[in-house]
Parts: sequence; C-alpha cells; structure tokens
Amino acid sequence: MSEIALSLDNIRVIYSGNPRPILEGFSMTVRRGEIACLLGASGCGKTTVLRAIAGFEYLSGGEIHLTQRCVAGPQIHLPPEKRNVGMVFQDYALFPHLTAAQNIAFGLRKLSRERRQARVDTLLTLIELQQHAGHYPHELSGGQQQRIALARAMASEPDILLLDEPFSSLDRPTRERLSGEVREILHQAGQTALLVTHSEWEAQAIASRIGYVEKGQYRSHSPEHP
Repeated sequence: MSEIALSLDNIRVIYSGNPRPILEGFSMTVRRGEIACLLGASGCGKTTVLRAIAGFEYLSGGEIHLTQRCVAGPQIHLPPEKRNVGMVFQDYALFPHLTAAQNIAFGLRKLSRERRQARVDTLLTLIELQQHAGHYPHELSGGQQQRIALARAMASEPDILLLDEPFSSLDRPTRERLSGEVREILHQAGQTALLVTHSEWEAQAIASRIGYVEKGQYRSHSPEHP
C-alpha cells in the first residue's frame, strides 16, 4: 500500500455570516501518486475543500495532514506558502507579461539559475510545449495555456496538486483532448493530485478514484476505469 499523501479528518468549515457549515464532518484520504476527484454540483462545497487544503480557509473543526504532517487543526494553521501545495485555477492565472518559460519558473527563484532552467526544460518537455517557451500567454491557445498553468503548479514538486474545475472555460473538443493529456502528464510525473469538477465525464476521464460531495460531506464512489 502506498503512503497517505493527504488526510482530511472530520473537517468543518463555516463562512462568516452563514449559520450553516459549508463542510461538516468531511473526511477523505488521497494516496501518494493517486489522481483523486471530488465530483458534485455547484455550491456543494467541493471548491471549499481545495481552499481548506491549500490554506485559504480556516477550519472550525477537524484536522488536515499532508504527508503525515498536520497543517491545519485546533491549534495550527500553516499559511499556504508553507504547505507545499500546487494549485491550478479555472482561469489559469498566468502572468500576461511573462513568457511560458518564465511563468513556469516563477516559483523557482530560490534555485540556482542552472537548476531552475533544467526544471523548466524538463516540464516543457513533459507537456510537449518546448517550442513555445518564449511565447506569451496571449500567443497560446486555451489548451496550451492550461498546460503551462499545470507545469507551473508542478514546478516546485508539490506534495499534492489541486485542480479546481481546470477545463471549465474550454470548449468541449478541447476539454476532451486535454483531459487525457493531463491524466498522462500527471501519471508520467508521478504527481499526486486532487481534482474537483461538476462533470461526470471529466471525472471518469482523469481520476483513478472518484468521490461525491453532497451537502458538505464526502461519499465514496468507484470510477468505471481502473
């Protein structure tokens, strides 16, 4: 059995001014190297799960562990920059004034120039966009921008990669093509990942394990493919 990369134990999240918890008694685990998915309708709390893992939301109860290290609980709340979590957003959030290579390198400033360049080259090869290294975001297609955003989030070798509805702004043919590409990229890199989506098809195409989020709680579900 592979080790647990992420553990959420009975977590509770309440938003200010909202009397009902967004998440209540939410528990799940993700194993190292696994691509897991949270599937649910808009407003069910699935994005709040990602925000809590990343450190953007405080817990009102429960604990979150990343690689057996408690990052959130009754007496602790590590800030996002200390959690070693990568995140890919719906709108890519690429820096428009930086090239593709510079966007990927953005979080690697502590590395030497040589190591930084080597990591960027490795990722550009992985996502098959070496020839676009010097292009700016507006010169790239939506699918290419999403792959650059994925590479940037993976650059610092995070313990877990969080993907928040990453294909929602793309047209159906691009979503179908890119979902398979992203799955292959994550597998090749051995990257642990947690995807949230409202699309059953997208969940089946990418994830090795799927769970439903309903009324702020987790319910397990088995995907059709192994």
